[in-house]
Amino acid sequence: MPFTPDMRRKVDQIRDYLYGGGYPDPLSNAEQLSFLFFFYMIEGIDAANVRQAKATKRVYTSLFAGDWTLRNPLNAPAKGVETIRRDRMRWSSWANAMSGEQLVTFVRDEVFPFFAEVGDKFGMSFMAQARLAIDEPTVLTQVVTLVNELRLEQADPDTKGDLFEHVLRQIKQAGELGQFRTPRHIIRAIVDLVDPKIGETVYDPAAGTAGFLVAAYEHIRLANSSANGREVAELEGKTFERGLGDKLSAAQWRKLQTETFYGNDVDPKMVSLASMNLALRGLPDVRILKRNVLTTSFDRQAKAEKGLPLDGYDVILANPPFSGRIDRDRIVDDVKIGTSTATELLFVKYMIDNLKPGGRCGVVVPEGVLFGSTGAHRELRRVLMQNNQVEAVLSLPGGVFQPYSGVKTSVLVYRQGGRTDRVMFLHASNDGFKLDANHDQPIEADDLPALIAAFNSREEMWADWQARDMAQPWTENWWFADAGTIEREDWNLSASRYRPESREAAEHRDPRELLEELQEDVETILGDIQTLAAELRESAA
Repeated sequence: MPFTPDMRRKVDQIRDYLYGGGYPDPLSNAEQLSFLFFFYMIEGIDAANVRQAKATKRVYTSLFAGDWTLRNPLNAPAKGVETIRRDRMRWSSWANAMSGEQLVTFVRDEVFPFFAEVGDKFGMSFMAQARLAIDEPTVLTQVVTLVNELRLEQADPDTKGDLFEHVLRQIKQAGELGQFRTPRHIIRAIVDLVDPKIGETVYDPAAGTAGFLVAAYEHIRLANSSANGREVAELEGKTFERGLGDKLSAAQWRKLQTETFYGNDVDPKMVSLASMNLALRGLPDVRILKRNVLTTSFDRQAKAEKGLPLDGYDVILANPPFSGRIDRDRIVDDVKIGTSTATELLFVKYMIDNLKPGGRCGVVVPEGVLFGSTGAHRELRRVLMQNNQVEAVLSLPGGVFQPYSGVKTSVLVYRQGGRTDRVMFLHASNDGFKLDANHDQPIEADDLPALIAAFNSREEMWADWQARDMAQPWTENWWFADAGTIEREDWNLSASRYRPESREAAEHRDPRELLEELQEDVETILGDIQTLAAELRESAA
């Protein structure tokens, strides 16, 4: 069953009820809905596990077997009763029988503590700090009724995932640490550039709502689907191809579901949302850790205890926070780059060090990373160029991350180890959406598919580049620069620095591109001023 307009309407109704009922924070609302979806679905999952255990003659004890000690005497069926059957915690037991204040009291004081205990026992970290925030009786009753009407048990994992993506799309503000939801079409483009494969480990150290992990999962499934196992899906006004993964063996499916995807985030709400996003898509065993990788490090023993790969990851995909700084004394030695406290530099350093030899990374960075003139900026780019293979820099349109941020960004695509001989630069003027304050209106102009195709044929493109007529204007939106040229430019990796243009082409350039280049220069100056100011404050302290 696809994500239907009726399901979309019901989700929008839930949002409207919450907003009108005094709950205006889309992030908190999405987290609360993730808990309710989990309560709804775990009943069906548990029943299926019971049936499978009987059929295979293995031991399985239902989550709802036994008694539950009441946390609030008001929820007792009679005075003096201290326990109830755990099956009273099933969604079908309380969601269909309670309303109003009784519903709030039971869900807040019994259901949430019950599932927090279950989560702790079974490693469901997203339930650890779960609390009911929707405590207005009428609103909770309406929301529970609408969740019931979604009939999630009838939806396949992709439909559930699309439904939840629609919930997440309502989050319109950046978090306190600068994290925000990355547009899914941008994520798919980055995943296509990096091309994760079955059998590889995929990691997002700043997972947010797990958009990159979900896209990598869909990418691998599509690559392992027959012609009959493919279908066209629609999300956020754009169509894309989705695969069933029908060419994967049972062993490959197990590996995909349990030993492929890893992630963490500093925000417990993001951990909850990411875990639910993955669980709805049939990946309930992927653990998203609550962790700041810039301030904590794991040795091999800690990695083994947490079930993490010991020697790094095959693929890292991320759009890490890049609007803040961290106290210098909190930064772990592993990620330090010079004296910088800028998160965007520290994250890139962390990713380099956590890739396996030959591992691949696709990471969104603010343009300042590519051309900043501080010692830390230059050292990071030197490490990237001399100790790794920078394969491409994709310059994204200005405003692509509106309404969260207007920062101009690019995507770095590199391979761990070796040395860079040349870099392919890709310039996107349009990404398929109107570049306004909301960035949510689909348009026809979209440079990303052709740029991805050019990258995937980069050896042929390199031959074309070398054979070009230097007297003729270069009209493609991709070009190359060799390592020697880049080193002479102080390791500058900004795409515009190496763009070949004739006089005629320069006279007809898009004004937006010229403004972006001006913005780069301004950001460089501002970044240097901010760094100098921070260093002066620290030296004076």
